[in-house]
Amino acid sequence: MAPITNNNSPITGNFSHKNLLSELKRVARRAGDIILEIYEKGSAVEFKDDKSPLTEADKAAHNYIVAELFKLTPDIPIVSEESDPDAWENINKNIESWEKFWLVDPLDGTKEFIKKSGEFTVNIALIENKLPTLGVVFAPAIETMYSGSVKEGNATKQVGGLDAEEQQISTTQNPNENRLRVVASKDHAGPDVKAMIENLSGQPELKSMGSSLKFCLVAEGSADIYPRLLPTMEWDTAAAHAVVRAAGGQIFASTGDEFKYGKPGLKNAYFVCVGQANIDWQKYLPVN
Repeated sequence: MAPITNNNSPITGNFSHKNLLSELKRVARRAGDIILEIYEKGSAVEFKDDKSPLTEADKAAHNYIVAELFKLTPDIPIVSEESDPDAWENINKNIESWEKFWLVDPLDGTKEFIKKSGEFTVNIALIENKLPTLGVVFAPAIETMYSGSVKEGNATKQVGGLDAEEQQISTTQNPNENRLRVVASKDHAGPDVKAMIENLSGQPELKSMGSSLKFCLVAEGSADIYPRLLPTMEWDTAAAHAVVRAAGGQIFASTGDEFKYGKPGLKNAYFVCVGQANIDWQKYLPVN
């Protein structure tokens, strides 16, 4: 498995984000087909050193996506959650200097995949100057595609096959003036998020969702805020972060700093995703 390609070459690529996004949707859909083939027949589960689960579907989707991205942009490095362990020293040594790189989670929500909830996704993002500028999030079991191009200020949702209508989405399109709508992880909300929800004024409407689809609820205006006050990795957030940014939302570290990518180790700070700039989320954070 090639986790990173041509890492010592100049990062080049004069491409249209619109055309590249179209290709990413194609790649994500095919990766989704590969995942569903395994999903339907069942897959043995392995465990990595950090005790997180790994299935045949994770590995098969990784191999396909990396090969396709290399064909599209051979001079842009590719980092995936399932990158070969032997490559991580090189990735960590060089990633801070990369102006562009691909960041991939070939199967986000492996636990949802194992539980057969359907709430798992294929995530592909382009990182440019430490921020995600292009991203697709595809949930193959529910045949739902979210995509976003920050440079074009365009985010879409498509439910169904390739011929289904693409709908423009925005964080402002489904306002609820009376209640703040909060989305949190089904399995990993943690005590700090529960404390934050208790601090919110009024009676917030609570939603739960698996994988990176939580961000997409904010992007489409179905939720206002998604706090995550437990550890994640950069590949968990990058693609959906691009969709949120393109739809008009933002993700902040819990310190209030802009959420950035390309850190050695690729570990995220705690974060809060918001659809509206006027949400004073910091005042609701629990005091530790």
